[in-house]
Amino acid sequence: MNRSLGFTLILLTLLAFTFGEHRAWGTTPSENYTNKSDLQAHYEKAKFFYNQLNNSPNLGDKRENWLKGAGNFRRIYLAEPKSELAPACLFMLGRLYYDVFKKFGQGIDLGEAISYYRDVHTLFPGNRLADDALYAVGVILFEDVNDPNRAAETFAKIISDYPDGDMGSVTETKLKLLSKDFDIPLPEEMLGTTPLAKLTNVMPVKYWSSKDYTRVVVQTSGPTSYKEELLEKIGNRPRRLYIDFQNSYIEPRYRSPIPIEDGLLKQVRTGQFSPDTVRVVLDIQSISDYKIFSLPDPFRVIIDVKGQKKRSDLALLEPLSPPPAPPKPPSQPRPLPQPPIAEVQPGPPLPVPEPEIDEALPEQPEGEQIAEQENLPKIDSQPDESEKIEAYQGPFLVLRENRKMAAPVSRSEEMRFEEPIPADKLSLAQQLGLGIGTIVIDPGHGGKDPGAIAYDMKEKDIVLKTGQRLAAHLRKKLGATVILTRENDSFLPLEERTAIANTNSADLFVSLHINAHPSPDIRGFETYFLNLTTNAEAMRVAARENATSTHQLSDLQDILSDIMRNSKINESSRLAGRVHQSIDSGLSETHFALKDMGVKQAPFYVLIGAEMPAILIEIAFISNPEDAKMLGDDEFIDKLAEQISDGISQYANANVASAQ
Repeated sequence: MNRSLGFTLILLTLLAFTFGEHRAWGTTPSENYTNKSDLQAHYEKAKFFYNQLNNSPNLGDKRENWLKGAGNFRRIYLAEPKSELAPACLFMLGRLYYDVFKKFGQGIDLGEAISYYRDVHTLFPGNRLADDALYAVGVILFEDVNDPNRAAETFAKIISDYPDGDMGSVTETKLKLLSKDFDIPLPEEMLGTTPLAKLTNVMPVKYWSSKDYTRVVVQTSGPTSYKEELLEKIGNRPRRLYIDFQNSYIEPRYRSPIPIEDGLLKQVRTGQFSPDTVRVVLDIQSISDYKIFSLPDPFRVIIDVKGQKKRSDLALLEPLSPPPAPPKPPSQPRPLPQPPIAEVQPGPPLPVPEPEIDEALPEQPEGEQIAEQENLPKIDSQPDESEKIEAYQGPFLVLRENRKMAAPVSRSEEMRFEEPIPADKLSLAQQLGLGIGTIVIDPGHGGKDPGAIAYDMKEKDIVLKTGQRLAAHLRKKLGATVILTRENDSFLPLEERTAIANTNSADLFVSLHINAHPSPDIRGFETYFLNLTTNAEAMRVAARENATSTHQLSDLQDILSDIMRNSKINESSRLAGRVHQSIDSGLSETHFALKDMGVKQAPFYVLIGAEMPAILIEIAFISNPEDAKMLGDDEFIDKLAEQISDGISQYANANVASAQ
C-alpha cells in the first residue's frame, strides 16, 4: 500500500467515525421475529453465512456478498435492539467489516468496523464482549490507522473500565509495549504499591559525582527486585554498570539521558528496557569498585561507585593501597522482605540493546578484619536507663523522630580504642603530617522533617545552630575547610548527606542530632559510629527507631556486612571516643554537665557509605526538662560546639603523632 493510499484510508476512516454508523442503520430495513428462538435461529444462520464467506473463495471474493452478510446481523439487531443477542450482533458487524477492509482495502469499511466495535462498549458496557470490542478498536488504531497514542487511550479504557475483564492481561502487555516503543505514559491503574498495581513506578534518578566517586540514588514507589551487572568496554562503548529493576516502569519524561560535565560519570541513562523492566545505565570512565544497597521507607537503591586514581596519584599511593578489586559477577535479583508484586503476563520477545556477559566474573576478595582498640572509654555494654524505666504517659511531648537507632551491644561486641594505627592504614594526608583538611558537619533533619519536638523547640533548629557554631570553632582551631550539609531550614534525604561528604573528599563526617524519650526522666548524651549488632534486643530497638521491621533490618545488616568491610569503622570508633571524652570532660566541671550515656554502635542510615571516619552525636534529650533548658541556652550550644571541636582536634593530632 503506497503512502497516498494510506492517507486516503485514514481520511475515510475519520469520516466513517461520523457518518458510517448512521448511514448503516438508515439503509437497512428492520424485520420482526416472532419469538426468542426464532431470533436465535436467524443469528445462527447469519454466523453460518459469515463462516462461508471466510472459507469459500468463490463466495468471499465478492464484496457485495460480505455486505449481504453484514445485513443479516444488522436486521437481527434492529429487530430486537435490547435482546441478549444485540451486543453479539454489533460485535460480529465490527469483525465482518474489518475482514472486508483487510480483503478489499476500502477505508470506509475500516470506519464501519471501528464504529460497530465502539457501539458494543457504548451501548452495552456491562456485556462480556465490551472489553473485547475495545481491544479490537485499539489494535485497529495501532496496526491499521498507525495512531499509537489513540490506541493507548483505548487500551487504557479497558484497564480503567474493566479491571476484572478477561482482556486485562493482554491489554497490559500492549500498553507496556506502546510505552516502551513510543514513550506513551501508562495509566495510573497499572502503577503504585497496592497488590492490584502491576508495576512499580521508578522516580527520576538523583546523583552526586566527583572525579573519583559517584553516588546514584534510584527511588521507587514501592519495594522491587533488582540486579546489577558490570559490562566491559566493547568498541566505542565505554565500560558501564547497569541495574535492572524488575516489574517496574518509568515515565517517558524521565527517560532522557542525563549528561554529566564533570566527575567520574559520563552520563546516566534510564529507560524502559523491556515492557516490565527499567534499566539504569552508568557510563563511567573507570571503575575500581562499587557497592549497591537498598534502604526502605521510601524504598530506594543506592549505587556507590569508586573510580580509579589518576596516574600521578597512583605513583604516591601505590605502596599504601591494595590493587583495585576485580569486577563483580552479575548479581541475582535481590529478594524483597515482603510478598512479591503481582506478576504480569509477558509480552512478545523484545530486542536486547545491551550485550550480556555469559562467563562468571572473579569474586571480589574479602576485606580485612577490624583491629581491636584500647584505653579510651569503652562502648557501653549494659542496658542504659532508657530501657529500665516505664514509658512516661505525660501529654507534654510530641516526638517526630523516625530515623534514630540507639542499640546497646553485648560485651562480646565491645570495641576498645587507642591501638596504634598501622602505617599502611593511614591516609596519605596523615602519613605526610597534613592533618585534617576538610570536615563535613551534618545538622540532622530540616525543612519538612522537624525531628524531635518539645518545650516549643525543634530538633532541626537546635542542631543547625550547633553545626554553625561548630564550623566556626573548627575553622579557627584547625584551619580546616568546613562544609555544612545544610546552611538553612531545608530538607535533605539521608543518602544525600553522606554523598555531600564523599563528593567533597571530606576527611571527617559528623552528624548532629537531639535525642528524645517517652519518659522525661531520661537525659544525657551519647555518641555513635556505624557498625552491626547481633543483639536481639538491639535489633528490636533499632527496627522500632528506624520505622521498619526487624526482618527488614536483618536484611539490611546482611548488605552492610559487605559494605563495611572496607569502611572506616576502626577510625570512626576512635573519633567517637575522642569527641565523646572531650564533651564529657569539658562540660563536667561547668553548670552545663551532661550525663554520660556512652559510645555505641548501630546501623544509622546517614552514616552508610561514608568514605571517611564518621560519627553521629545525640547531644541531649529534648524530652528531659533539664536537658531541654540547656538546649535553649546559646552559651551551652557554644560551649558544646567548642568541646566537639576539641575532640576532633585531639583525634587529628593523635593520628598525626602516630604516623610520625
